[in-house]
Amino acid sequence: MDTATAVGGPAPLRLGAALIGGGTGQLRPGAVSRATRGVLFLDEATEFPRPVLDALRQPLEAGRITVHRAGGSAEFPARCQLVLAANPCPCGNAGSTGGAACSCVPSAVRRYLGRLSGPLLDRIDIRVAVPRVTTGMLRAHDGATPTTTVARGVVLDARSRMGDRLRGTGWTRNAEVTGSWLREDGRAAHGATDLLDRGLDLGTLTMRGWDRVMRLAWTMADLDGDDRPERRHVERALALRTAL
Repeated sequence: MDTATAVGGPAPLRLGAALIGGGTGQLRPGAVSRATRGVLFLDEATEFPRPVLDALRQPLEAGRITVHRAGGSAEFPARCQLVLAANPCPCGNAGSTGGAACSCVPSAVRRYLGRLSGPLLDRIDIRVAVPRVTTGMLRAHDGATPTTTVARGVVLDARSRMGDRLRGTGWTRNAEVTGSWLREDGRAAHGATDLLDRGLDLGTLTMRGWDRVMRLAWTMADLDGDDRPERRHVERALALRTAL
């Protein structure tokens, strides 16, 4: 990925066209298309109107976006990595320790977080709660955090392993493989998908969710240098998906 597009502080007018694409006279690509092969970062995501956020569901699933207007329609590429950032509540203090207490009533928090719909969250692979930064965090040097150079080497090795495995398939990344490929016998280690199968049977996990967890598990296996996902990779991927 070699590009990044950031959108923050959403203005109510023309926001949908700016993000998805559109315009009058001539249809133009939006931020989701301009970020193709890169990263689209939406800051303060829960401040965006829910219909605008839900319009991202198509490009997240298909990698393309079709924009319809009275004068016609146009299709643009939209295969990007979406990163959303949001406060836990309107005042931003929910769940914090040692600081100001949250002043939001429960109904306000529900409305605020409800702008991230279930179908949209089903397309988000990793959900991480980020604690408020303290001076202790800034000054801590425990040696456990890899440097950028070390992390880059690990990622390059994983991408090379991924490319070798997918050579000749038409895919280059785990994010592109189909669900049918993921579910073929022998793809994952024996018993590795038991948790996902149980979640699918109980209705706590959708088929889309099953596929997305396994794509992430494959990436974790590549990062660990393993030939295929083991149970620990699947458990880690599922934990990251359900962290919030």
